[in-house]
Amino acid sequence: MSANATNGIHPWLHRFAVLTAFCTFLLLGLGGLVTSHEAGMSVPDWPNTYGYNMFLFPFSQWVGGIFYEHTHRLLASGVGLMTTILAVWLWFKDSRKWMHWLGVTTFLLVVAQGVLGGLRVTLHLDSLGIVHGTIAQLFFVLTCALALFTSRRWPDLAAKSRPGFRVPSDLRTLVLATTLLIFGQLVLGATMRHQHAGLAIPDFPHAYGRWWPDASPDAVAQYNAKRMAVNGENPITAFQIELQMAHRITALAIFILTALCAWQARRQLGGKDVLAKLAGAWLALVFLQAILGAATVWSNKAADVATTHVLVGALSLMIGSLWCILAFHRSEPMADARLLGAFGAQPALAANK
Repeated sequence: MSANATNGIHPWLHRFAVLTAFCTFLLLGLGGLVTSHEAGMSVPDWPNTYGYNMFLFPFSQWVGGIFYEHTHRLLASGVGLMTTILAVWLWFKDSRKWMHWLGVTTFLLVVAQGVLGGLRVTLHLDSLGIVHGTIAQLFFVLTCALALFTSRRWPDLAAKSRPGFRVPSDLRTLVLATTLLIFGQLVLGATMRHQHAGLAIPDFPHAYGRWWPDASPDAVAQYNAKRMAVNGENPITAFQIELQMAHRITALAIFILTALCAWQARRQLGGKDVLAKLAGAWLALVFLQAILGAATVWSNKAADVATTHVLVGALSLMIGSLWCILAFHRSEPMADARLLGAFGAQPALAANK
């Protein structure tokens, strides 16, 4: 048995957790392509594919939207199997009780995702697509957290709670609030993407030539007349216009807050601290996300640009979430106890295992 295994760290378990998180990231990308190509109902039955067993569907028929939807289902099945294996592996090989239940939670979440995906098809409900996309983001964060918790560096990171390594409470609160705002922004984005109305506002940084668009009934009627005449797009509503404006305003707020997080982390923790560097990378990622958001409008919602926008959003949520996990493990002992107590663990034991 290796020295790492005797210390409660299993290298192959960690590698498998990383692979599961990576495949989940790919699954998010495929899901984004399904929505971007309006291919969500290309396969009208579930769990079969046009009457075939999902895994026996002829490759010759993987064409058009069917390719995106069917590939998404196959990869989702693979991620579900990997998550099941990971949960069982954690239960029998990881010595930390809270990790056992975190694995079970991940397994239950992927089962719920599969059921929601199937119901989205059989019930023809776009609202379920929004819930499905939102839970997918949370599931990705959870798989990344499992990869972190099973890593060789986690015991050292968890043990760094002495004064020199503690993260001030105001900085932790700021990053947590920013992360929650990013999650809310992803929910807004999922709502917009599943309304199948194209771009409710076709220009950027202006909105119908103004800083704040006219959403009166007469103005909306004019917008729709032009949309139908030029592109043959579905009509939009005043609510969809206001929703996209809310998305833009929230994006600006997120950029300002992440910049503040990066500045405060560097000022309070020092430029060489791992959390300060992570906050800097977070800011760069959010800046890229803003550019991709503008490019999505300028490209008339090109599938590859819109899907990359979704993936960078997922990475932004993941980095903020892992930053919070690391920061709370470097806070006061009582804060550590509250965090670990939620998983039924003793702080001292969890840090040493």
